[in-house]
Amino acid sequence: MTRMRTVDAIALILEKEGATEAFGLPGAAINPFYSAMRAHGGIRHTLARHVEGASHMAEGYTRSAAGNIGICVGTSGPAGTDMITGLYSASADSIPILCITGQAPVAKLHKEDFQAINIADIAEPVTKMAMTILEPGQVPGAFQKAFHLMRSDRPGPVLLDLPLDVQLAEIEFDIDAYEPLAVNRPAATRLQAEKALDLMFAAERPLIVAGGGVINADASEKLVELAELLNVPVIPTLMGWGAIPDDHPLMAGMVGLQTSHRYGNATFLESDFVIGIGNRWANRHTGGLEKYMDGRTFVHVDIEPTQIGRVFSPHLGIVSDAGAALEILLQVAKERKDDFSVPDYDVWAKDCAQRKSTMQRKTHFEDVPIKPQRVYQDMNEAFGRDVTYVSTIGLSQIAGGQFLHVYGPRQWINAGQAGPLGWTGPAALGVVRGKPEQPVVALSGDYDFQFMIEELAVGAQFNLPYIHVVVNNSYLGLIRQSQRGFKMEQNVSLAFENINSPETQGYGVDHLKVVEGLGCKALRVTDPSKLQDTFGKARALMEEHQVPVVVEVILEKVTNISMGTELDNVTEFEALAERGEDAPTAIAMLD
Repeated sequence: MTRMRTVDAIALILEKEGATEAFGLPGAAINPFYSAMRAHGGIRHTLARHVEGASHMAEGYTRSAAGNIGICVGTSGPAGTDMITGLYSASADSIPILCITGQAPVAKLHKEDFQAINIADIAEPVTKMAMTILEPGQVPGAFQKAFHLMRSDRPGPVLLDLPLDVQLAEIEFDIDAYEPLAVNRPAATRLQAEKALDLMFAAERPLIVAGGGVINADASEKLVELAELLNVPVIPTLMGWGAIPDDHPLMAGMVGLQTSHRYGNATFLESDFVIGIGNRWANRHTGGLEKYMDGRTFVHVDIEPTQIGRVFSPHLGIVSDAGAALEILLQVAKERKDDFSVPDYDVWAKDCAQRKSTMQRKTHFEDVPIKPQRVYQDMNEAFGRDVTYVSTIGLSQIAGGQFLHVYGPRQWINAGQAGPLGWTGPAALGVVRGKPEQPVVALSGDYDFQFMIEELAVGAQFNLPYIHVVVNNSYLGLIRQSQRGFKMEQNVSLAFENINSPETQGYGVDHLKVVEGLGCKALRVTDPSKLQDTFGKARALMEEHQVPVVVEVILEKVTNISMGTELDNVTEFEALAERGEDAPTAIAMLD
């Protein structure tokens, strides 16, 4: 046993638990922990410019690779409250991050001390555990439990609040005797797998819906193997995008009201059986439940017992880790295949592939100002198969979901349920920390970009290179489009005449000047024929200077993106692609 400060014990625990990437801001109430990180040297720290930004960086780092747990660190009071949005985003998407906050001394917690607040109670609804540690001797056990909870069952974030005197207190601690707790993950039984496949094989047009749980379980290869074995098409959710490559013959497209494909919705509406694995039936995916459920048998596999039946009652619910479920499903399916008791779904699979080959939206526009669809076409061509995309919310993200291509797990990093504005930039920096070997491209509208734009300085200071594509229409585009139902356009324009930058042509903020002032590189493109060349220049600048490079694309101010209120009434605003004689007739713009 060795006598040491609690913060020195924490640093040793973090290393042993494999959580060595921290993002945050030092300050008086957390300085003892910073001194421990400095003394032990096993934890790399990235200095954020805003504590919410630090929490999103931690998210991006966790989301970037299997097994990662990002840490965000802040002082007391406002730092903790700033992290709440990151905790919410992580909780909603089942992402484990560890938030560590400094706090006033224990004796002053009830005396309205400077920046003292009951952050544990505030964070409790958006964490798996939120605790102010009042006794120094509880520190090792609290961190041991935190890592156990973050990794077990449905993953999620934890906040541990450290009063200043608790950080400075000394305890007896032996890191060699410390062991991480075993992780709990429920697993589907053979009987459950047999019943699920019985229901599938009784159907003629089955689908597999693959959610973010497949990604979290690092089970994408098993998913593809099962789909190929049974010849059953796969519908990834937004959080499961990349679990099966976009160009795989059995990738049937995404389904939903916004980030969906025409062929995905059409295929789903033709189906008669759906097994959802690691998904939560999000409302933007399902639309109205009556239409979504009509004429279909459902099996739902999820790691969280209370998720089964939360949105609707399936015909069969199975509580299981997605990877464990896929493993036993594969085992039983292989046995059935050997017994020639698997139906032939070849006609159904070919029908789905036919829809995919014809029901495409048009992207090749040559208009000036640039139409957004053209931007994503050129992004696909410029960045290829190995890129990782990062995005959060807005018309930019919705159009990205409709037009970009993703070819592998964790190559689409997205704040799925919370969708906080400003998330994209700091999350991208965390992704770069997590996978420096793979190109990272962020996608934002101008409003998302302006939230937390200061975090670009972090990329410049710590040489975290990525490309940030900003599609600028000087509008809150998604809100403007939704206001159509109210026959108004109210407080959604970001345009103004910038007296310092007449070249922005009434679009308002001169993003290039701001970006360059933060130590990064920036390019602007106004002609669609220049997109490929500009993306190439951006990549060269990124590689040369090892900093973020922003590509601002000046869009036409009003472009409505395809979306609707039900799976069968998505409004198509643009002409469809010319991909053979079977392409449906073009639908005219409504505006």
